[in-house]
Amino acid sequence: MEIFKYLETYDYEQVVFCQDKESGLKAIIAIHDTTLGPALGGTRMWTYESEEAAIEDALRLAKGMTYKNAAAGLNLGGGKTVIIGDPRKDKNEEMFRAFGRYIQGLNGRYITAEDVGTTVADMDLIHEETNFVTGISPSFGSSGNPSPVTAFGVYRGMKAAAKEAFGTDSLEGKVIAVQGVGNVAFNLCRYLHEEGAQLIVTDINKESVQRAVEEFGATAVDPDDIYNVQCDIYAPCALGATINDKTIPQLKAKVIAGAANNQLKETRHGDLIHELGIVYAPDYVINAGGVINVADELYGYNRERAMKKVEGVYDNIAKVIEISKRDGIPTYLAADRLAEERIARMAKSRSQFLQNGHHILSRR
Repeated sequence: MEIFKYLETYDYEQVVFCQDKESGLKAIIAIHDTTLGPALGGTRMWTYESEEAAIEDALRLAKGMTYKNAAAGLNLGGGKTVIIGDPRKDKNEEMFRAFGRYIQGLNGRYITAEDVGTTVADMDLIHEETNFVTGISPSFGSSGNPSPVTAFGVYRGMKAAAKEAFGTDSLEGKVIAVQGVGNVAFNLCRYLHEEGAQLIVTDINKESVQRAVEEFGATAVDPDDIYNVQCDIYAPCALGATINDKTIPQLKAKVIAGAANNQLKETRHGDLIHELGIVYAPDYVINAGGVINVADELYGYNRERAMKKVEGVYDNIAKVIEISKRDGIPTYLAADRLAEERIARMAKSRSQFLQNGHHILSRR
């Protein structure tokens, strides 16, 4: 892997390799872009097949966070960390405290949070060495479990997509097929049920399905049957890549809006659903409630203020749809454009400020 060629091609700023022999720490911090502010992105711990695979994952995820934070309207750039190791058996206190010291050494350029394979307890250990960490225990002034807030953002984004498809953002009476009933999706179902939507649910965990049936009067179907049910909205909230060649011909929904990451198996599937007239709420825009929530911790967490910001997911999805219609492009591309235009505006503003400052100093 030609790292510098890759960094130049996709305009990354920095990659930091972190090693601590005593604790077994092997971590890669990737900082993609800090035009809008410090890079914020979680720490993932995984058993990668190779060091190159770990580097590629860190780089890919860091760029994704740049777009997610920009589209969410946050004054934050994009970064990500991966720790090479088995999260079930390789963790120890020394590892995360050593990692915290590396973050502290970046002096605020990168702020971390929990991700796949890491927990609130891990973030608390990092917090022993640095303040540049979010998602810590509520006793430290953190926001706690992000699932309900993420769900609220998805709910708001779904309403914006529904308005485009049906002429109203009311979900009362709408039939919504929810794939996966985990923590985020269960909270989403609560919002939808309270508004009067009819729910069809599925999950490989039968207990989760039964809970949704009992609490929300949902109709349960087998996992393979969720794609072809008669519904108004399909909400993918489990694994990624469920919008693909096999499932698209089965879909009856006019809207796709859910919490899952990487919903399109390939970008061409975004083109295909656009051609079919399906309104797609891009995943990293609609599921940004979690990152919006933890970002509020940087100001001293205030739940009311954070929830108000998460309400803005509605406006962000509306902006994506507006760009899609303005430029005649699918919404997944419009989401990228929303992020890129915001970063470009800030870069231009910063450049003009620096130039003006230079002129002032020159006249002196």
